Amino acid sequence: MPRDTLTGSRIRERRIMAGMKQSELAKRAEISPSYLNLIEHNRRRIGGKLLVDIAHALEVEPASLTEGAETALLATLREAASDTDLPAEELSRVEEFAGRFPGWAELLANNQRRVETLQRSVEALTDRLTHDPHLAASLHEMLSTVTAIRSAASILAEPGDIEPEWQRRFNRNIYEDSARLAETSRSLAQYLEEADTGVSETNAPQDEIDAVFQRVGFHLPELEGAVADVDEVTDQIGAGISQSARWLLHRALMRYREDAERLPLEACLAVLPNIAADPLQLAEHFDVDIPTAMRRLAQMPDGVLPEPVGLAICDGSGVTTFRKPLPEFPLPRLGTGCSLWPLYRALARPMMVQSELLEQSTRTASRHRAIALAQPTQRPKLNEDAHFESHMLIIPEAKRDTSEPVRPVGLTCRICPRGSCVARREPSILVVSDAQSF
Repeated sequence: MPRDTLTGSRIRERRIMAGMKQSELAKRAEISPSYLNLIEHNRRRIGGKLLVDIAHALEVEPASLTEGAETALLATLREAASDTDLPAEELSRVEEFAGRFPGWAELLANNQRRVETLQRSVEALTDRLTHDPHLAASLHEMLSTVTAIRSAASILAEPGDIEPEWQRRFNRNIYEDSARLAETSRSLAQYLEEADTGVSETNAPQDEIDAVFQRVGFHLPELEGAVADVDEVTDQIGAGISQSARWLLHRALMRYREDAERLPLEACLAVLPNIAADPLQLAEHFDVDIPTAMRRLAQMPDGVLPEPVGLAICDGSGVTTFRKPLPEFPLPRLGTGCSLWPLYRALARPMMVQSELLEQSTRTASRHRAIALAQPTQRPKLNEDAHFESHMLIIPEAKRDTSEPVRPVGLTCRICPRGSCVARREPSILVVSDAQSF
């Protein structure tokens, strides 16, 4: 029989902790031991006066029997089953399963958490292999050197005599290539070790900017006041970055400063409790465009919004120019995200606000509201094409309202397990579906 909670299991746990026999507790609650046995095995619902009586007999608060750590366990189990073909009646018995077999339930939950951790690792490694220029160059150098050594060695291994002069040349080539291979390998190993400790440098200016904003938390109090020096802030938070990255950072901070002037922090703090993370209402209140309101929401300090929001900005080519990821909604680098995101679809329908409920393939336990809009980056000019920029605000969705359609999306095709997706542009390394087999 399906139940909504694991109250019975908590009652049994509390009774054992109190050193009380089942018959004694049943007597104090004025019920039969057999009925209490059914309750403790989650075979009977309990509430109202009986729950209060049992809690009084156990000398605990009733809430401690109706709410417990099993909430997280049940959520994890439901997440593990969400991508399966289990019938609805089986999914509704998850609480019964956790109550009757707590050990197995905890084992499944731990495996689900481990799978999520591995998926995050695969995402990070895939993203890095795809977009890390230093890593790509080092691997290319190593492969080229290995190929050269193999070619020279194969010539020396062929039957027949080789003139001494040519033998010396081939041996010298092998020696020099081997030395270069060893040096490249040491350099790559050192680079990877530094990356693990967070002190490595990147050759991509956009990656440097992402790292700077991640470090400062996307909120810059220095640019919120009446007097703000963008050059000074650029020097302060951009120390050590490349000249190209510095140019990008200065441009991003200029936009931050302009947003702060149009939507002052104190004024935002006064109005946000009433509108939460709604960029349309915020834009209307301050009479600004919606992308400006989106950026301002992403710039709010911690604790202002119920939950932090994410933001992705791309230009007309789809290349990401700004990204503020969320723990449960990561964003890939350099514009290689899922083409089903409203961020990219908005470019096809500029000036139309799109709102959609998304669920990432590797984040089945959480849903996010995505609000996207593409608009020109400057005023239209006579006989000139407009250049568009797309913004997508990402808002965690706490409600599990099934009345609204939920669009399943991925992070990137390479690590998305949905093989039958019509938007797939390359096979996934996680699974091999029927659509991918050949």
